[in-house]
Amino acid sequence: MEINGHSLTLNELHRVVHHFETVTISEASLHHVVESRKMIETAVEQHDVIYGINTGFGKFSDVEIDEQDLDELQMNLIYSHACGVGDPLSKEVSRAMVLLRANALLKGYSGVRPIVIEKLVELLNKDIIPVIPSQGSLGASGDLAPLAHLALVLLGDGEVYHRGEIKPAQEVLGEKGFTPIQLKAKEGLALINGTQAMTAVGALTYLQAEETLKQSEQIAAMTMEGLESIICAFDAKIHEVRGHKEQIEVAERIRELLRDSQLITKQGEKRVQDAYTIRCIPQVLGASWQTLNYVKEKLEVEINAATDNPLIFTDEGEVLSGGNFHGQPIAIAMDLLKIGMAEVANMSERRIERLVNPQLNDLPPFLSPEPGLQSGAMIMQYTAASLVSENKTLAHPATVDSIPSSANQEDHVSMGTIGARHASQIVQNAHRVIAIELICAMQAVEIRGTEKMAQSTRELYTQARGVVPSIKHDRAFSKDIEALVEWLQEVDVKPVSQS
Repeated sequence: MEINGHSLTLNELHRVVHHFETVTISEASLHHVVESRKMIETAVEQHDVIYGINTGFGKFSDVEIDEQDLDELQMNLIYSHACGVGDPLSKEVSRAMVLLRANALLKGYSGVRPIVIEKLVELLNKDIIPVIPSQGSLGASGDLAPLAHLALVLLGDGEVYHRGEIKPAQEVLGEKGFTPIQLKAKEGLALINGTQAMTAVGALTYLQAEETLKQSEQIAAMTMEGLESIICAFDAKIHEVRGHKEQIEVAERIRELLRDSQLITKQGEKRVQDAYTIRCIPQVLGASWQTLNYVKEKLEVEINAATDNPLIFTDEGEVLSGGNFHGQPIAIAMDLLKIGMAEVANMSERRIERLVNPQLNDLPPFLSPEPGLQSGAMIMQYTAASLVSENKTLAHPATVDSIPSSANQEDHVSMGTIGARHASQIVQNAHRVIAIELICAMQAVEIRGTEKMAQSTRELYTQARGVVPSIKHDRAFSKDIEALVEWLQEVDVKPVSQS
């Protein structure tokens, strides 16, 4: 797969991260890289004072650096900024960060030598993936600490993932045939001034969220069968008069999923109206789809963005300082993603309650095979409630908090990487909640009669039953939940094609 700095897609990111697709570099884009590098070298020769090239960083921007110290300045920058803490980001996130940084530098606005980009791509293709602590970024001036840990490996230092373990890079690079580099003027700053940590976490989280939301619709449809829900609330006319595209589409998919079901009812047959978590599925999940669409739009821009500072504009012959490293666009997107996916879990947990609570249905209490003697799905609802409560805390927006840094020179920061990490946790929690709903929904439709199910939901039932057996007797359901989550993350649940 060729990268050029301009056209990387989320699908291509997925292929590189999860399927180890080989990455190549566009020769045409390298031409722009070479030209921007020439401008940096000319500026150094002419003793032009340019931030980050021959000045200090942050509050030290007014301190001029002697020419003989420019390379040391860049090396010092990487080492001093590599102060991340906490558990490491996953290997997948680190792979995404390497790819995104290479793609950003390839745009030709950062003034690095081609070898810097080539070495980043070499890390990917040789599966030399930096170990990057998850905490320590303010999200402006970019993801400084996480990207510094990434850059350490280019210098032959830091840690890498190797054969399922974490090893010092020095022990692995020789075995992999990787020669470290010596940074030159501007290159250290170009490597760490960017939003690639929050964007990498955000992109992978978005892809998982998209699958989770698709699956939540199919599972909700099965729950509707287990509760003999009313299909009339999904009539196209209702949704068309409101006009939200995503709401209309969710209603259409639910109708298609259940079109041949003998378990759903019409209004007045069993009851006049269902509760909101059934009746308002299109309105709520449609709003979550709106959120995901916004997030996708921002991510697709950011994965091809120049987020360095200063930027080199070769056509105009200018080196301009600005603030493209500020993570606010992705920070707000991540906070919205948190809310949208927390609501998916909220809806699912309330449907679980409707499946297990004998006061809300005519099914056996807690779907137990022997109510009283056996507790059945009682505590699975507790687990779901715990997860959605945790999500409510995580959904608090990270962007509304800002702590000034660098002696108040950097007086507003995005906290976007915190938002992205919390979004990832929320999506993982949501996946577990819908897995619990699926376990309960399968038990309910068994009681109703699986032969009466719609073809689409019956297919999902049959496949999922191969992972989690029917509840015939109380057992440790934790393993069932986690097995189903793992299966849902691997299975490609396709949305029903629209008519």
